[in-house]
Amino acid sequence: MTSLAVLAAMVQATDTVSSIFAPVSTPAIKERDLSMLVLALSAIVFVVVGGLIAYNLAHFRAPAGDQGTEPPQVYGSAQVEAAWTVIPLVIIVVLMLATARVIQEVQAAPQPANAVEVTIVGRQWWWEIRYPKLGIVTANELHVPVSDSSVHRPTWLTLESADVSHSFWIPRLAGKTDVIPNRTNRTWVEPFATGTYLGQCAEYCGTQHAHMLLRVVVETPEQFARWVEQQRKAPAADPAVEQGRRTFLGNACISCHTVAGTVANGRYGPDLTHLMARATLGAGVVPNTREKLRAWVKNPDDLKRGALMPAMQLDDEQLDQLVDYLLTLR
Repeated sequence: MTSLAVLAAMVQATDTVSSIFAPVSTPAIKERDLSMLVLALSAIVFVVVGGLIAYNLAHFRAPAGDQGTEPPQVYGSAQVEAAWTVIPLVIIVVLMLATARVIQEVQAAPQPANAVEVTIVGRQWWWEIRYPKLGIVTANELHVPVSDSSVHRPTWLTLESADVSHSFWIPRLAGKTDVIPNRTNRTWVEPFATGTYLGQCAEYCGTQHAHMLLRVVVETPEQFARWVEQQRKAPAADPAVEQGRRTFLGNACISCHTVAGTVANGRYGPDLTHLMARATLGAGVVPNTREKLRAWVKNPDDLKRGALMPAMQLDDEQLDQLVDYLLTLR
């Protein structure tokens, strides 16, 4: 299968459900169960209150010809007042205890020794993803191993912000966790089904907040190990694209981006070492194809208005050479 075919398959396989009611991860299951309890109790209250209102409307409707005579008035009822005080109080206590239990189970869960550790940094408007123990840095696509009943292997996430407030949210894997400047938050996922799941920044963070997507690729342990091995390798030099490589290294690209094995070591923009291994550009704004990559390098603002990457002002020949080089970064 060609690289473009693999890319197309990844995009098509991406989860489009993004519903908290279809969880595939331990924290998300706990939160789904809690939300179902809340919905069930709310439905009971709605049915009881709505039923009493309907009953009173039907039973105490004034008969035809009634001139508006008031029915006998009842002033005070200890039983009714006790009921509408005690029952809501019991419901609130039940919800409070259930919520506290889920928060405790998720936030206080011990990190197992075999957990994958990832640091995710929210930026306007993309996600930097670091695997500190594996020596990997990537962007906008989080790869994690699947967990099963025989080998539980969750992924522990450290969340930081480099600029403004963001919020990390993968609906089918975990509840949203805020990403706050000068503060470190933690969460975890433990998916038990392979696939690609779509996430989103859930805190308004600027003009491109809606285009700050995140893909989580859940793989078998063998697939994850192969991905780690591939990510650790520097891309092989290709003499056929040497002029494009010189164009890249001779421009301001190296001030913002890193490419392993070269002098480019910028940290402001995404690491490009394995750019073409990702399914999208601009944190999910367009598919990562040659055509879109060329348009992105030519003028990112055309695809993602307000993007902080500047247009490089290259002529068509330089642009094609540079794109040819970037296409080799796999």
